[in-house]
Amino acid sequence: MPIDPARIPVLVGLGEAIERDALTTPVELAARAAEAAFAEAPGLREAVQRLSLVAVSFSPIGAAAATEIAHALSLQDVDCEATTPGGNTPQWLINRACSQIVAGELESTLIVGAEATRSMRLADPGRDFLRAATTVPEEEGPRDPVVGVSIRGMLSQAEIEAGLMRPADVYPVFENALSDRLGHDASQARARIAAFYARASEVASRNPLAWFPQPRSEAFIATPTPENRITAEPYTRCMNSFPNVDQGSALLLTTLARARAAGLEDQCIFPWSGANNADLVPVAREDLSTSPAIRAAAGAAFDAAGIGLDDVEVFDLYSCFPIAVEIGAAEIGLALDDSRGLTQTGFMSFFGGPGNNYTSHGIAAVARRLREGARVGYVSGNGGVLSKHSIGIYGSGPADRPFRLADTSADQDAITGSARPVVYAAEGAARVVSGTIVYGRDGLPSAAPIIAELPTGQRLCAKADEAIVGSLSERSLVGETVVVRGANPPVYTIGS
Repeated sequence: MPIDPARIPVLVGLGEAIERDALTTPVELAARAAEAAFAEAPGLREAVQRLSLVAVSFSPIGAAAATEIAHALSLQDVDCEATTPGGNTPQWLINRACSQIVAGELESTLIVGAEATRSMRLADPGRDFLRAATTVPEEEGPRDPVVGVSIRGMLSQAEIEAGLMRPADVYPVFENALSDRLGHDASQARARIAAFYARASEVASRNPLAWFPQPRSEAFIATPTPENRITAEPYTRCMNSFPNVDQGSALLLTTLARARAAGLEDQCIFPWSGANNADLVPVAREDLSTSPAIRAAAGAAFDAAGIGLDDVEVFDLYSCFPIAVEIGAAEIGLALDDSRGLTQTGFMSFFGGPGNNYTSHGIAAVARRLREGARVGYVSGNGGVLSKHSIGIYGSGPADRPFRLADTSADQDAITGSARPVVYAAEGAARVVSGTIVYGRDGLPSAAPIIAELPTGQRLCAKADEAIVGSLSERSLVGETVVVRGANPPVYTIGS
């Protein structure tokens, strides 16, 4: 039986904005991107029923920024909302909107996002973008409603007390668990990463919207230098997401019936399926080098679309840090050197890392490839610290079945049930499951947090005794036995 075109969701307008010179704001950038999306889809501005703003984390905004953007676009009688933080939220919004279109609850929606971190830091050179990310607007007055899964709970008190809070320090812990499984030391890990990062920088070099459109060699990416210092073992600066950007995007989603009526069917991109899922807090994960949630969500999305990995021609894997790419690829069976490539933007180190909104750019880039002739695309988004995940599969034409948001609840229950017991105090020997050495801007070790396991099988997070931090440079403790003492957090030493 044919599918009702009024129940088939399509991406019909794509807009992106970048500012390298003048000072700007997230509201202005998002509005510019939206105008570009409307320019691609004439006649659909008035059809928009809802404007969703991906949470702005690194730039100051008001509590009703989504409403401000709607006013800037002269949108009337539009429901406005913002999301919770998380790099998965753009794809989560697409998944939700498509489900609502299939159900007949929605016809047209505009998803926007932007960060103006470069402008913020130029206007206020002392401003810490990470502090801005945790600042809640205090002004009185209207507030846009907030939707999405809270980012709270992505870290437990165990990680926080041990100093594992910044993503730039937590992701290397996952990376070092993978390196241990592969038998790689830090230098070998950097070489492994640099191979696929150099290919990503080539993609960025061909992308006019990339913040760093210059190719970088494997040697440049892997070699620690004053310009490319180690941030947390094994990552060099080049391997970190680059948030100091002014970038915005807009995705206009409507029904095939509405697009046809506007004469825009030829440019439509068809979401085929989606899925969402979440991993445990790091300390409770059985294996820090894998993601059961990505595995389950991706598998469910493939099944819902009725396709497999070999059917996909275009990928954009979430790329805040190398391990997100490595695990994201491994969990779907994609080799890091697959000829199809891992990114359409150039990764967040080279394209730019506009906070929670990067995945919107990934979706737009995949959609453009599909417009150019590719048939099937795959997009992944990741929020928290490899915590919550949203997957989308897109086609250049309609699927032979309605869009389906896959049910991953049984998988989620299994993941929740696999949590390792966690303690906050301990005395005695513990085996290091993973950890990292964090370096200051002076190039010296400043901290060495670990996740360790007691003989009882209980897990804990611990920080290094200050007396030994300086001696841990370039050393991996994974698999070693340390001595832990105390609580909130435990402190560890080497030896008895």
